[in-house]
Amino acid sequence: MTGTPDTYASFAACVTATALQPEWSELEAAQACEAAKRLGLGSVTVRPCDIDVAVRILGNSSVKPGSTAGFPHGSGNTGVKLYEARDLLRRGAREIDMVVSLSKLRSRQFQYVDMEIMQMSETCRKEGATLRVTLESGYLTDEQKIVACRICGRAEVAVVKTATGFGQPAPASDTALFRQHLPDDVLVEVASVDSLASAWDAFAAGASRLSTVTPGPLMEEWKAFLAAQARASPPPTAS
Repeated sequence: MTGTPDTYASFAACVTATALQPEWSELEAAQACEAAKRLGLGSVTVRPCDIDVAVRILGNSSVKPGSTAGFPHGSGNTGVKLYEARDLLRRGAREIDMVVSLSKLRSRQFQYVDMEIMQMSETCRKEGATLRVTLESGYLTDEQKIVACRICGRAEVAVVKTATGFGQPAPASDTALFRQHLPDDVLVEVASVDSLASAWDAFAAGASRLSTVTPGPLMEEWKAFLAAQARASPPPTAS
């Protein structure tokens, strides 16, 4: 999707609810999935231990259950990330959020990063699942971000995300930087969007997806905006 959404459904489809808080109980993760289903969101990302719950709750809906590999710092070896992804896909995950190894990227071991992303992308494609690559860009130089984006483009990943939400926030300028250096068919996702104003900024900079831990208030803001627009528009005249 490109451009700014203009209906409730098109906006909701852009939103990923993140249910990754380490202190949450399984019940709280389940409630986040129920809320995402009720709101009609695009997807939910849960902790790996909650994927069975998410798949069960979301199985008869359009909301994609997803989980993480290498979260939150990307420090696991490639084999560990691949094992995590394959296990999650076997359990029914339809999206995998993989965190790039900050250490390898910052050490300029770009071939390692390339091979890791390529293998993860191939694994997800075989199962018809979406791979979302998170760069945790608040810790990276612009050069490292650009190299990572080019690697993601070659690997044909579906989505590149700016940050996990558990580390240093990504600079707002990264959205446009990612968009500039990714192919048109690779979507940019902005992390930790908590207001309609920040959503507008993300879309204006080239994002197509948003992730948030507070999807309910965000969708209420969007509904209020649509209602205000409807009130401001004159009714159609009879021809």
